[in-house]
Amino acid sequence: MARIAGVDLPRNKRVRIALTYIYGIGEARAKQICDYAQIPESLRTDDMTDAHIAKIREVMESKWKVEGDLRRDVGLSIND
Repeated sequence: MARIAGVDLPRNKRVRIALTYIYGIGEARAKQICDYAQIPESLRTDDMTDAHIAKIREVMESKWKVEGDLRRDVGLSIND
């Protein structure tokens, strides 16, 4: 099972769909992540290698805030 940004991705789903389970990632951003990481969108999460997961993490961390960081920023913005 793949774990990215503290979220366990669902089993046997396409990577593009599975990435939308992470807070802050929708369909468009999931497609961008797959394009930047050079991972086919049709790849299933069960077939992902550690290299694929590492590449996705690297792309996400370098370009966008997701999950915990994004939730914290949104919460602070609301409180201000």
